[in-house]
Amino acid sequence: MTGDGSSPILARRRAQAEVIGPIFEEMVQEIGRERAEAILGSAIRKAAIAEGARYRAAAAEAAEDDPVAAFAELFELWTRGGALEIELLGQSPERFDFDVTRCRYAEMYREMGLGGIGHLLSCGRDGAFVEGYDPEMKLERDQTIMSGAPCCTFRYRRAPAGG
Repeated sequence: MTGDGSSPILARRRAQAEVIGPIFEEMVQEIGRERAEAILGSAIRKAAIAEGARYRAAAAEAAEDDPVAAFAELFELWTRGGALEIELLGQSPERFDFDVTRCRYAEMYREMGLGGIGHLLSCGRDGAFVEGYDPEMKLERDQTIMSGAPCCTFRYRRAPAGG
């Protein structure tokens, strides 16, 4: 937990954005926005897959018993300190459904002047992280606060064991 009561992950994302923002702007000047976004998105996706795999290795035993429950417990790290306000819609061994009704990550990126790439810096990590954490689990998301919607829809699905 950081000293201001915020989420350690939110603080980490801020520190990353402080470095990535200027690098991204340089890339835009050199190779154009479309190419810069593609490179940044690809790099963050790869990092998120690797991060998911590291978290899975650390929680291997719990994740084997009930992968969705283990993932739901892990998700608390991203909500800590009010970083995300969520409305839980349902959870079972095959699904974990919730809506994010407030996203301090989106607020932070906008305050930093990085709202235009916030979807790459945070939202784009979500599906890639779960891919690294459990290749049998998928994220379906129709909308995000970062893109201007009133909430983010998170629908994680995992095929039943043996199915």
